[in-house]
Parts: sequence; C-alpha cells; structure tokens
Amino acid sequence: MTRLGGFRRPSIIPGFGLTFGFTIAYFSLIILIPLIALVLRSAGLGWGGFWAAATDARVLGALRTSFVTALIAAGINVVFGTMIAWVLVRYRFPGRRIFDAMVDLPFALPTAVAGIALTAIYAPNGFVGQLVAPLGIRIAYTPIGIVVAMIFIGLPFVVRTIQPILEETSKEVEEASATLGANRFQTIFRVLLPSLTPAILTGFALAFARAGGEYGSVIFIAGNIPFVSEIAPLLIVIRLEEFNYSGAAVIATVMLLISFLMLFLINLIQAWSRRRYGYGA
Repeated sequence: MTRLGGFRRPSIIPGFGLTFGFTIAYFSLIILIPLIALVLRSAGLGWGGFWAAATDARVLGALRTSFVTALIAAGINVVFGTMIAWVLVRYRFPGRRIFDAMVDLPFALPTAVAGIALTAIYAPNGFVGQLVAPLGIRIAYTPIGIVVAMIFIGLPFVVRTIQPILEETSKEVEEASATLGANRFQTIFRVLLPSLTPAILTGFALAFARAGGEYGSVIFIAGNIPFVSEIAPLLIVIRLEEFNYSGAAVIATVMLLISFLMLFLINLIQAWSRRRYGYGA
C-alpha cells in the first residue's frame, strides 16, 4: 500500500483518482450542497430570527413529538427486531422464507399506503382499535399511533443490521459457554450481546433516523393536532404552504442538527463498544 498526495492508495489497480473524484463530486451534489443551501437559507434570518423561529412553542412541540416518539419506536424495534433476527437465523420452520421476505415489506410499500392501512386497523372503529376502545385506550390520532407507524417503518433496519452478525456467530460459542457452566441468560448477556452491540446500535441509529424524518405513514394515523400529535415534517410542509420558506428551513435545520448529534453520539458509543469488546476492529 502506497501513499499518493497524503491518501493511502488501496491497491495497484489504476483508477483511484477518477473514482475518488467521482465520489466527492457525487457526495457534494447529492448531500453536501443541498444541506449547505438549507443552512444558508435559515441563516438568512439572522441569529435573532433563527432563534425566534426555532424556539416557537409550536415548533418545539412538533420537534418533541417527532424525536420522543422516534426514540421510543427505535427502542422497541431494538428489542423485538433482535428477537426476530434471532428466530430467523437460529430456527427453521415452515414459512420461514416468506416471513423473512415480509420483513422487507416496509422498504417497498409506499408510506402513504402503510399509513392508510395502519389507520384502518387502529382507528376507533378498526379491527384493533375497537378492541381497546372499551378500555379507554386510543391508538390512532394520538402519539401512540405515531409510535406504531414508526415501529412499522423502522423494524427492517434493525433486523437486517443484526441478522448478518448473528449468522456469522458460530453456535460453537454458545455450546462452549454452556460447557463452561454458564446458564442461558449468562450466555446471552455475556457472550452474545457484546458481539451484537455494535450492530444493535447501528440498527437503533438507522431506525431512529428513519422514524424522525418520517412523514407519509405518520400523518394519516397521527391526527396532526398541534402540541399533541403534530410532527415536525408536517409542520415544515405547513410552513411551505404558508410561503414561509425561511421558517421551514429553520425547522429542517434544527432537525438536521439534532439528528446529526444523535448519530454522532451513537457512533462514539459504537467505537467504544468495538474497542471494549474487540469486535469489528
């Protein structure tokens, strides 16, 4: 491996300069330049205007609804997504391949279709909604419905991130743990989970990021009540319909900063986990 202009050349195969330049150009056009334009548009209000728009009570309520429900949904997906990945990898049963393929359904299903389907099921007169309505529980048109929609669209990210790591984990490791006297819970928490922690954190980060910016599947089931079930992406659309482009840019910039900080923190935890347990180094 040689160095070229401060960069490590990965191989003797030619084309590094061309492919690297294409990567930078593509990344800039698709991601970097639009994000910079977003920040500049919001900065046009000045610091005072930016702060006033960002700390508006309705904006704070929408941001709180979006990110709190996204955290809850991502946490639930981590628990049940890990269980689903475990079942798909460790067990063989009739219909396993169909079940495995259905995990990817939220990837292909239009979000509006998902929102309409979830609303039809969890509305007060829906199949599930009418069962819990006598208990005084409302799912649709409440933050609970938002969490349900976010769980639906975020589950595949957790399952597909953890599943390959489980497939690479040899069963002999579990058997060795058992022969050394460890019970099932000790094997899970001391042998398996440390190796799965980076993948679990990655799945959590992906599910959280996807849920925080979700719009199509949420607006149908949320109810969209300000300060109760109004999400930030919907408020951005409302600001655009009001021709308040700077206000929409401010909300988007705040969401961008919060998401970036959350992902940065999770990446730090992942790096610590890899160093601590020696996986993925």
